Amino acid sequence: MIDFQIKISRLIPKIAIISPSVRKGRNSHKIALYFSNLLKEMDIIDHEILDLLEYNFPLFNERLKYQESPTQGMISFSDKIKSASGVIIISPEYNGGIPASLKNAVDLLTDEWRRKPVAFVTVSDGNYAGTQAVIPLQFTLWKLGALTLSATMRLPNIRNSFNENGVPSDKELTDKRAIAFINEFLRHIESIK
Repeated sequence: MIDFQIKISRLIPKIAIISPSVRKGRNSHKIALYFSNLLKEMDIIDHEILDLLEYNFPLFNERLKYQESPTQGMISFSDKIKSASGVIIISPEYNGGIPASLKNAVDLLTDEWRRKPVAFVTVSDGNYAGTQAVIPLQFTLWKLGALTLSATMRLPNIRNSFNENGVPSDKELTDKRAIAFINEFLRHIESIK
């Protein structure tokens, strides 16, 4: 049994977890599943995975608030980001940057990001854990007025470190790191309130 030692206010109703990869054989979705499983196990906070593969947004051509006929998925995504107390973005690194699907979804929204607490988990199949992906992501969200957490959880070698259901090969160590990350994020959310 893990002692989670998380102290949160009941004023944090929901965390949105964005899983941005839409490519075939994606590995980063395992990490979204891992965080979802961990939060279920902790049983202290409501959460939802926002899987961009399921949203299947069209290529960005205008911000949502200026679109004449947005899709129902766009409206739903906007509502879920708006109503979340905070957002955890699981970002793989593609060629030193973020996936186009993530940039597409971030740029779709404007006011929804303003003063929204956002934390990052960067991942990769290699040893560097997506460290370069967080820089352009932080900058873009900063420009939109999001309140980004400076601490980032980085997970390398995810292809071999997590199974298809998001279970890590070293659950005890991964949970310890993830719980510290979640604690920091929840303190960040609380401090903003």
